[in-house]
Amino acid sequence: MPTLAARPLAKLLEALEKLPGVGPRSAERMAFYLLRVPRDEARQLAQAIVDVKEQLKFCEVCFNLSEDPRCPICQDATRDPSLLCVVEEPKDVLAIEKTGAYRGLYHVLLGAVAPLDGIGPELLKIDELVQRLSEGVVEEIILATDADKDGETTAAYLSRLLRPRGLRLTRIASGLPVGSHLDYADQATLAKALEGRREL
Repeated sequence: MPTLAARPLAKLLEALEKLPGVGPRSAERMAFYLLRVPRDEARQLAQAIVDVKEQLKFCEVCFNLSEDPRCPICQDATRDPSLLCVVEEPKDVLAIEKTGAYRGLYHVLLGAVAPLDGIGPELLKIDELVQRLSEGVVEEIILATDADKDGETTAAYLSRLLRPRGLRLTRIASGLPVGSHLDYADQATLAKALEGRREL
C-alpha cells in the first residue's frame, strides 16, 4: 500500500518511530512540529545529534560519557574519592547529579546482569570496578542499580563479589518504587533514596 506522506516526511516518521517510547502518533506530532520550526532550529537539532555521536566517548576511569579521556566528575578535585556510587548507565549519573545530594565518584557498569538476555557479569565493567578498588582509596560503595529484576540481580552479584574486601557496602534506599528506573525518579525521591541507603 503506498504511503500517504511525501518521501522525506515518511523517512522522518520512520526514524522518529525508532526512538524508545515513540509510537506513530507521537512521531507524527514531532515531525509536524519540526516542519514548523525555523530551518536554523532544525539544523541545530540535527547538528546536536551528530555532535553527540561524534564527540562523546566513555571516560577511561568511570565509563561515564565524556568529551575528554576523563569526565568532568573524575577530574573534579573537590569530589570525595572514598565514596563510589555504582550505576548501570550514564543516564543514572545524570539523574543522581541533578539531586545535588552526592559528592563522591561514580562507576558506570554500562548495563545490568540479565541472564535471560544473555548478559553476564563479564559483559559489564565489573573487572574495571575491581581494579579501581584495588587502589585502596574507596571506603564505601553505594550500589545504585535500578530497582527492577536485573538491577537487583546486579546488586546481589556485586554484593557477593565485593563483601570480602571489607569495604562499607550500601544500597540506595527503597524510596524508588520497585520496577522503576533512576532516570524517571523525581529529584526529591532520588535524594531521599541516597540519604536512606542501607548496609548490605
